[in-house]
Amino acid sequence: MNSEFIAMLDYLEREKGIKREMLIEAISTALIAAAKKSFSISRDVRIDINPKNGNIRAFAKPLVVETVVNPQEEITLARAKQFKKDALIGDEVEVEVTPSDFGRIAAQTARQAITQRIRQIEKNMIYEEFKDRAGEIVHGTVRRFERSDVIIDLGKFEAVLPSRERVVTDEYNIGDRLRAYVLAVENGIRGPEIVLSRSHPNFIRRLFEIEVSEIADRSVEIRAIAREAGFRTKVAVYSANEKIDPVGACVGVRGARVKNIVRELNNEKVDIIRWYEDPKEFIKEAMKPTRIKSAEIDERSHTIRISIDKEELALAIGKRGQNARLTSRLIGWELEITEDRSAVEVFEQQMAGAAHQLALGLGVSETEAKKLADGGMNSLEVIVTAEAMDIAELLPCDLERAETILKAAKQHLENSSQ
Repeated sequence: MNSEFIAMLDYLEREKGIKREMLIEAISTALIAAAKKSFSISRDVRIDINPKNGNIRAFAKPLVVETVVNPQEEITLARAKQFKKDALIGDEVEVEVTPSDFGRIAAQTARQAITQRIRQIEKNMIYEEFKDRAGEIVHGTVRRFERSDVIIDLGKFEAVLPSRERVVTDEYNIGDRLRAYVLAVENGIRGPEIVLSRSHPNFIRRLFEIEVSEIADRSVEIRAIAREAGFRTKVAVYSANEKIDPVGACVGVRGARVKNIVRELNNEKVDIIRWYEDPKEFIKEAMKPTRIKSAEIDERSHTIRISIDKEELALAIGKRGQNARLTSRLIGWELEITEDRSAVEVFEQQMAGAAHQLALGLGVSETEAKKLADGGMNSLEVIVTAEAMDIAELLPCDLERAETILKAAKQHLENSSQ
């Protein structure tokens, strides 16, 4: 036992970096518990381990009494004097109680104690190393799956990528190398647990800090991120230095920087947008290439209402409303998108004006004049070039009335030219 015990202490101290004193303390604590079950006297048991030669001895302090009632805790005066000549009734006398088979008990207990201690120390090492690394990116290998969670091997330690922090479009196989964001280091009942994420918006932030030196040195800032993991991300960037183009810095030469990030995200689309303090300017930038016709801000409801040409509505809203949702999150305002009707309203006003002029010039009702205008006869000059039959079909009316309207148009033009 002794040589094996010393060799084991040497190995653990050298390979695991665990101090010998810590191991001896753990073994002593475990041996005390085992000794109380095995020894004839179990009162105030103390274990003495020689760290040099591995000798293990056990001591107890039974109470000196005239008549022993509880052999586990008491000793007669006569026997006590064998260990302490001046012992008296009521004294506590330290007695060596090491049994003959204690080596076997000690060996078994030591192995269990050391195993438990190593586990505890390793857990403490995990927590100490990672407690201040929340918010960083780590590299790892897919080790195994536990239900829908992915266990990632980080080298010395393991981390968990919970299903809620996975990207729905990602697929993992054992042995895959990947990067992930350290979301939290939790020191729970079962020990410390490193929780990773690949869906968190800050994963994007850290990737940009790695790829874009201007962000790392803070000459370019990421002001806002909106993400639907696996599908699309919008990033708003800003630079106080007018000589630096924040969007160009993030895109990189020929798009090299953003391509590296998109590759890490398994081709998730990433839009890089220039940040503006003015919400109207910001929304115009965020909605490109869609052209905003008008933007109104409602401070009370914290809402921006924008109007878009009918042809661009689908582009502005995006598939299943994704573009509108992400833009709203990015700018931090509720977003209402409506069709721009200004051109339609102008046209309708022009048509109404033309119909009114026709009604006055032809002596017809506003309704009849509108029918003529809607049919393309929106001026007296056009009407005089038409046939009476064409007018009759548009109103509709008989041919005689159509001839009367045609004569009125010609007469009105002749009068106005004189």
